[in-house]
Amino acid sequence: MLKNRNSKILTHFSLLTLVALLIYGCAAMQTPQGGPRDEIPPKVLKMTPANLTTNFNSKKIVIEFDEYIKLNNEFKEFSISPELEKIPELRAKLKRLEITLPDTLEKNTTYTLNFGKSIVDLNESNELKNFSYAFSTGPTLDSLSISGNVTNALTGEAELEATVFILPLSRDSLFGKKRAPIFTLTDSSGNFKLNNLKKDTYKIYALKEKGGDRIYQQISDEIGFLKEPFVLDKNIDSIRLGVFKELAPDFRITDRRLNADGSIFLSFNQRLKNPDLTVVFPAAVDQGKQFQFNKTKDTVNLWLNDLSFDSVKIAIKNDGKTLDTAKLTRSKRDTYTRAVTANDNLESGTLNPFKDLTLSFNLPLKNIDQSKIVLLEDSIPRQFTLIKDSLDILKYHIKYKWRAKEDYILLLRENATTAIFDAKNKELTKKFMLGDANEYGTLTLSVEPTDTAKRYVLEIVNKDKNVIAAYPIAKKTSVKLANYKQGVYFGRIVYDNNRNGIWDTGNVKEGTQPEAIWYFTKELSIRANWDRNEVINIPSTPPLPTPTVKEKAKVENRLPQNTDTGPSRND
Repeated sequence: MLKNRNSKILTHFSLLTLVALLIYGCAAMQTPQGGPRDEIPPKVLKMTPANLTTNFNSKKIVIEFDEYIKLNNEFKEFSISPELEKIPELRAKLKRLEITLPDTLEKNTTYTLNFGKSIVDLNESNELKNFSYAFSTGPTLDSLSISGNVTNALTGEAELEATVFILPLSRDSLFGKKRAPIFTLTDSSGNFKLNNLKKDTYKIYALKEKGGDRIYQQISDEIGFLKEPFVLDKNIDSIRLGVFKELAPDFRITDRRLNADGSIFLSFNQRLKNPDLTVVFPAAVDQGKQFQFNKTKDTVNLWLNDLSFDSVKIAIKNDGKTLDTAKLTRSKRDTYTRAVTANDNLESGTLNPFKDLTLSFNLPLKNIDQSKIVLLEDSIPRQFTLIKDSLDILKYHIKYKWRAKEDYILLLRENATTAIFDAKNKELTKKFMLGDANEYGTLTLSVEPTDTAKRYVLEIVNKDKNVIAAYPIAKKTSVKLANYKQGVYFGRIVYDNNRNGIWDTGNVKEGTQPEAIWYFTKELSIRANWDRNEVINIPSTPPLPTPTVKEKAKVENRLPQNTDTGPSRND
């Protein structure tokens, strides 16, 4: 009896041990959790035949990687140059990529396979960018190269992943539907290099795309180019391309809508100089209309007193000439939600001590009952002056002798304002303090052009390259930026060739480049309670930025064998 009992206990113990081992084994096979995310792309370990092989006669290329891979959008990303009637077949197998070639390879020809961003790792989809493989069916390889840098023509900043491509002059098809045949992508410093090129005459372009189809779309893409073609018979380096957004050659309305408050919004693909709007149908609706263009005059908000129409036609004019007509329809059952609201020019609850308090309403006002507007200084009501802006129909300025270290409350009681369609405001409260004048400074610039026969524009921009102020320059000029908030600013000079006072972009078909921009080398920092003076000597021609030794080395030697930026021909 005791023997049977011990046997049962031993059996139970064995079963428990087996279950524990199974559980432990399953747990041990799980992928470890946590840790840093893998951001490293696959690395090439071996290529068979080797890259840059001559007298190539293989039917298949095998590329081995250090991790499992997959193909991503290979029909769009992969290409071969010169192009073939039948493209190679790509197949990812675990850590291998097999490329099966067709039987139509030409003799004594250099071929380059460019994989773009099609090779990614299996788990995180990290892209192996600009990987290429080249071989020659003859005894020699085409070995010419082109390298350079791509920047933004306006900001001067390096362009990451801009597509740089060359087109043989005999096949310059930038405006066609065929994808650019020989291309590469820029790195994080805007540098690029095209390898294994043959002697020919080319044109070169840089494209910053939205769609990524390697076809220039004027509406959405930015373009850079060299106007003149060049003969490639030796290596060319230090090519500089500046990409810009080309102005649309023909005016077009890009958006039109009837908003929920009954206002009409229109946007255009061009900036207008002297715009105007006319309601051509129903003609009676034109009476009493109000509209406000934005600063760049490429969008407008329109308010009509009468919304009883089924449809309305609005003529958009510039310099008195009708450019286009916008048609909008509405249902008589449509209802609108309207309430007057107001934005302000406060910065984190602080008013610039050298400015008025400005209110920007969302609707044009018909009437303001100032008895319902209260300005409190330290809880005591104060008298103030309310003035309508002379240019912006939505803006009003509150003038008052503000005092430092005081708490202010501006209260707009309910129904203090009456807007178009008799819309009213709910109670609005603005709480703020006056900024400390000691936190503001003054910058005085003495701007001296070398060539006074030319015209320039001095633009002051912030660290985000947004224009804060602009001044036309024709001769030695003193510019004073008084009472600016402390911060980092920069000065840039526009070489105003057509003397219109603004920066003009380029035109590809006409072969014109954007107007040159030169950034003043010093940072124009404004310090609190400090007056600073600087001299800007404008060179007669804008100096080109010189790449550093590090940048040059990066262009010439940056790419190991598995990330070669050789050319490609897209199918």
